[in-house]
Parts: sequence; C-alpha cells; structure tokens
Amino acid sequence: MPSLPVELLLGLYLGLLTGIVPAFVAGSLGFLVRYFTGVTLPGFGVVVLALSIASVQGGLLGLVEPTIAQSPRLLVAVLVVLMLALYAHNQGDKLGAELPRRLSLTSLRQRTLSADVVELVGSVGQVTVRPTGEIRDMEGYPPLSPDLRGRLKAGSWRLPADLPLSELETRLEERLRTDHDLATVEVAIDERARATIAAAPPSGNLSRRVSAGQRAVSIATLVPTGLARGDEVTVSAGDRSITGMVLSVRADHDDPGAIPAPDEPAAEVATDGDDADARESLIATARPTTATAGGPGRVTIAIARRDVKPILEAESVRLVVRSRGTSREFEAFALLKREGYAIRRLTVDADGEPEAGTEPASAPDVTVLAVRRQGSETGDRRHGWVFAPGIERRLAAGDEAFVAGPGAAVDAFVEAVAR
Repeated sequence: MPSLPVELLLGLYLGLLTGIVPAFVAGSLGFLVRYFTGVTLPGFGVVVLALSIASVQGGLLGLVEPTIAQSPRLLVAVLVVLMLALYAHNQGDKLGAELPRRLSLTSLRQRTLSADVVELVGSVGQVTVRPTGEIRDMEGYPPLSPDLRGRLKAGSWRLPADLPLSELETRLEERLRTDHDLATVEVAIDERARATIAAAPPSGNLSRRVSAGQRAVSIATLVPTGLARGDEVTVSAGDRSITGMVLSVRADHDDPGAIPAPDEPAAEVATDGDDADARESLIATARPTTATAGGPGRVTIAIARRDVKPILEAESVRLVVRSRGTSREFEAFALLKREGYAIRRLTVDADGEPEAGTEPASAPDVTVLAVRRQGSETGDRRHGWVFAPGIERRLAAGDEAFVAGPGAAVDAFVEAVAR
C-alpha cells in the first residue's frame, strides 16, 4: 500500500481531474441564475450538485480500480472537487452581478467622462483634456519634429463635458488638425480626460492650396502691413499686371532669413506637378501667420500658368492689394450717413398710427425704405419685406418699417408713430 504522502498527491491529482466538470457546471449555473434572476444560488445546492457529478465520475473510476474507495486519496479528492466547485460558483455569481443587463456596441462607445474631472462654468460643464504619455508617430508617415511634439505634449484643450468620449475624440482630432496643420491624427480619451495622441506632421500644405492649372510663385518685394493668406493682390512685373491670391507671406521682421541675398533670384516657382517643363524650383514655406507686420519680405501667390514667365523674368516687382469690395447695403448706409441722414427701424403703434396728412411716404423729409405689413398682404409680419413701398398704402398698426431722413425729422416721426 502506498505511503501517506503518495496518497495525498494521488488524491490531489484525482480531485483536479474529477473536479473540472463540476466546477464548470457550478460556475455556469451561478452566472446564469444571478444574471437573469438576480438571486445567488445557495452554496449547499452547489455542494450537492458537485458531489453528484463527481460521484458519477468516481463511480466509473471505481469500476476500474475498486481500492480507491478504501484509501485516503478519496477524501482529498472530494475536498478538492468541493473547493473547485465553490470557487467557480463564486466567480460566476460575481460576473453575473457586474455584467450589464443590456450590452451593445453602441453603449460601449457612448462612454462618458468621470464626474471628478468635470468643471462647472456657470451652468455648463467643461473638461480640460491633457495628453498623457509620449506623442506617438503615425505608421507610414514621417516622424514629428521635436518642436511640434513638445507643443502637442504641453497643450491642453477645453471641451464640453456632456459629450460621449467618441465625440470628444472626434472634436479634439479636428482641433489638432486645424491648429497644427497635421496630416492625420488619432486621439483616444479615457474617463479621466487623459488623451493618447498619435499624429503625423504637416505635408504638402502648399500644393493643396494651389488649384489645378495654377502655379505658386514666391516673390521678394515690399509687403503691405496686414497682408494675410487669402488676400487678392496684383503684381506689377514690367508692363504687365498679374492678379493672384496670397498663399503665404513672411516679412523681414517675422523671419530675418526669408529675404534672398542680392544675387539670388527675386522669384521662385512651385508647380502642381502636371507640367515638368514649368517646374524650375521648389519653395519651402513655413506655416503662414494670420497677418504680417509689413516691410521687406517674401510673398507666395497662386497665379495662372501663363503668368509665371513674366514674373520670373522681371528684375523687380511691386505688390498691390486688391479690394474684395464691401456689401452694397453697407455702402448705401454709408452714403446716406455721409449726407446727414438717419436710418431708423420702427414698429407702428396702434395709438400712434399716422394721419393721412402726416404719412411719411408723401413727405419729402422722411422716406419709407421698406415695410413689413401686419395683415392680409403678407399673412405674417415676420415675412414679406416690401422695399420702396411708395404711397399705395398708409402705414397701419403693427407694421414694421425702415425710414430715412434728416435726424430731427426722423426722431419726431418715430416719437409720433412708433412703440
């Protein structure tokens, strides 16, 4: 007969071998009962169930070797089976209590921030998102420059706190892409408002702003103060005037190294890639500022392909900023005010309805510019402005109108008829 230590080891082995099935059944039942009913399966029932299943396996094993039932190893095996079953039941019951009842992919994405990181600004909750860890590079893109990596790592961004994390990630990606001209960026935000950022540096910014069939030409000239990207300019090169749009601008005060040496050409050209003969050299433009301080500098403009050669051959060029024009409405108001007229908006009061002899449309001093009628003509006072209405109908109670005339006459009329 084997010694006691050997019997204990054999009992442990048999218990582990026999207890796998009872433990699996006990854990599954514990999870299902707790998940669907919210009730914990009693431990006594688990013991009875585990012993029943183990007895079937032990009985089959006893048919092969009847001496097992008369050895200490049986007691050890039973204890191991019961411990495995009770442990599996406990874990299954805990999983059934913690697992959400209604689980979907949408609910997993609609995670929100922890309440500890939300800051109340008035009645609106906001959160400050800060990066955590290193700013990672995007696979397949050049690495970030140390300066850009440092600015991203030291940055912080305020966002609305009532949005799910997926929407916060999208908004932060758009902000980073806009603020730093990143080629692409990926952001992951956790419940503590900590952002993990992977980004790619800007690439091809200039070529994306050049339309098909145009060229980007960089010229060294006197830069007007306040010139910024998007302004329309006219370049005087010899006896020709060439119109283009500013793509980027740098003044001498902004970047001392932006001005070429005297023996360097006054203009360089970058093409859009569809004509190799027109590609003479490439320019490297920094990220443009909103406006320049003015003075000597370098301006990059987009012009038609046929206008590239005259600019390159010109010994000196001059830059003139073109007016985009102003709103015609503002021009009209400016002309009226220049002549000393006042423009007022009013609503005719029921008690101040003008008499037939004081109708402003028939008086030379006060003119009705537009009327929005209250009544059957327009059906709704919020729609249907009638401009230059004339004298076909007097102003009625509830009508809205714009009137113009000398300041004193307009004030007197408004005081008489308006609410």
